[in-house]
Amino acid sequence: MNYATSRVRPGTLAHDFLAPVFAQFPLEVVSAQGVWLLNSKGERVLDLYGGHAVAALGYGHPGWTEALAKQTQSCNFQTNAVPMQIRARAAERLVRFSKLDFTSVFFVNSGAEANENALKLAFRLTSRPHIAAVEGGFHGRTAAAGAVTWGAQQKWYGFPRTPFDVSFIPRRDVPAIAAHVTDETAAVIVEPVQGLAGAVDLGAPFLEALRRRCDEVGALLIFDEVQCGVGRTGYPFAANLYGIMPDMLTAAKALGNGFPCAALLTAAKVSAALQVESLGTTFGGGPMACAVMEAVIEAIESQNLLEHVRRVAAYIRESCIVGPVTGHQGAGFLTGLRTSRPAKQIQAELLECGILTGTASDTHVLRLLPPFILEEQHVDMLRDALADLPG
Repeated sequence: MNYATSRVRPGTLAHDFLAPVFAQFPLEVVSAQGVWLLNSKGERVLDLYGGHAVAALGYGHPGWTEALAKQTQSCNFQTNAVPMQIRARAAERLVRFSKLDFTSVFFVNSGAEANENALKLAFRLTSRPHIAAVEGGFHGRTAAAGAVTWGAQQKWYGFPRTPFDVSFIPRRDVPAIAAHVTDETAAVIVEPVQGLAGAVDLGAPFLEALRRRCDEVGALLIFDEVQCGVGRTGYPFAANLYGIMPDMLTAAKALGNGFPCAALLTAAKVSAALQVESLGTTFGGGPMACAVMEAVIEAIESQNLLEHVRRVAAYIRESCIVGPVTGHQGAGFLTGLRTSRPAKQIQAELLECGILTGTASDTHVLRLLPPFILEEQHVDMLRDALADLPG
């Protein structure tokens, strides 16, 4: 008897060999197109979660698919020790798309890796021992990124100690900033719009105060835009939305539309300190990743998706304060709908109606992270489903 086959129980998925570390939706996806998922029962499900904010262009986007297929045929991989035009082109395209004064890009594989490298550069440039983060922030599950993630040490961190000193600034508490950002602080890392916390918009006054305090004490400001960046707020980055220039910015998720990739963008004073072997990666900046990053930016620009996100996001906020929804928060397509009952209950009820949404660490926030191609007609489906639910 085949051992793998013998492990599969009748009527179950063949997942016995997967590490049992993920809470999973009662939904098996077999294919997807546009904003729609097709489950194993042959039913369509409207995807308002986008695979944790990843599926920016939706599924089966022709430009993205063509770019990836073309690159696999010409050269699927080559080391960073070998110059490639597509890598240089993708970096330039990303900097120009940002409309911010960044001067270099370091490509990596995930948001956590981008944040790890940003923190490392901050320590190397300042020779200081401390990082200030913000309550509620999530920056990744690796050693340094996890150390600056709110609540990680109590829940899942696992390492015997953090690799540096960390303190957490209360959200939107401008007077508290000075006590946390001092002459000992190498950097402040912050999600301008916090994702896992429930689409919490930290607001211009707080972010501007962080920028001023960093300038006063010589600390670096890192914007973690892994979830809120690359068009999700309706702007290239939340930094554009607030008019604040960070010293470093990290991006991932929407940047690859499902292909693993991430980037660390650095301003001139950080870029000037970089030398050969300052940073390193095997797979970061691979040609297939660069091809899809170009394709994502091309689609956002050519299809005018930034304006589209702003318009449809406004429609969500106008239309969906119905049923158990009492309010909204966030920016663009990083939207939190505040609920009168636990959001997990509403999430389950919506899934029964064929709509997939997310939740958050705030138990009364339903989190929406839809593809940028979502239309008003899809919002109407959400509105009608919410209206039919008990408050």
